[in-house]
Amino acid sequence: MATNPVDTRVIVVGAINVDFVIATVRLPGPGETVVGPRVDRHGGGKGANAAVAAARAGASVELIGAAGADDTGDGALTDLRDDGVDVGAVVRTDAPTGVALIVVDQAGENQIAVGAGANAELTAEQVRDSLTDLRPGDCVLISTEIPGAAVLAAVETAAAAGARCVVNPAPPIPEIADAVQYGPILTPNAGECLELAGMLGADSDTVEEAATALSEATGSAVVVTLGGDGLLVGIPGHGVERIPARAATVRDTTGAGDTFNGVFAARLAAGDTTNAAATVANVAAAMSVSYVGARTGMPTWDQISATSR
Repeated sequence: MATNPVDTRVIVVGAINVDFVIATVRLPGPGETVVGPRVDRHGGGKGANAAVAAARAGASVELIGAAGADDTGDGALTDLRDDGVDVGAVVRTDAPTGVALIVVDQAGENQIAVGAGANAELTAEQVRDSLTDLRPGDCVLISTEIPGAAVLAAVETAAAAGARCVVNPAPPIPEIADAVQYGPILTPNAGECLELAGMLGADSDTVEEAATALSEATGSAVVVTLGGDGLLVGIPGHGVERIPARAATVRDTTGAGDTFNGVFAARLAAGDTTNAAATVANVAAAMSVSYVGARTGMPTWDQISATSR
């Protein structure tokens, strides 16, 4: 496995939440109450989670986002600082810090409801102002739990600076259709891949066809996360390659995608090829699901290296 260079910079643009997690025997159905023994609090938000994953993987990480000027926001930013994430560009607002309510069953599957709070107030202007010192070697990682205008501003600014750009379209938003012209690497899951291809007018019956259509639209790689089925990597002009899943003991899948994206961005910033970065990130994501909580099992670079040997 490649070594981890010291001078690798990842700038993450995305949501900051606090997660409240209840572990239950099974997930509730419509109108049903299922009781778990306790409530656990964890740091969350796709942007913040990915920032932590990238930092633990050895990158220098800056986070651009919004949090409330409340005790919840104070705690969220303290947790991020403790993990080595630079939160100097995080905007504090009068809106409350975002919150996710998560139920996890015995098989590790989850249901998640998110209250956006301050995340909904991040503006395109704030994003552009925070990305003024981008370098070509940087990797900008963007998640879409923030306003579409902020997402598009981040993609445009990264492209103008010649930085690598990764967009995790979870959820898919209309602005992705405008962003593809700038050539970002997209990292959807299977459902998001099919939805995005449809948004772009592609007639795709399979995830493989959808990934090919997306890579042709962006002119860049598309990496589709498939959970226990591994990954699909679509490269323009070269079709789709499957990377098998890594063996894992699944306790909680919350944050596995965020772990993948953070480590993937860190490895791209370190100079890895798309396939090499995806392979390493695949290892990290498999390691993360053995623990309850989005960030609890996010591995360090030394742990990833030892597992990948």
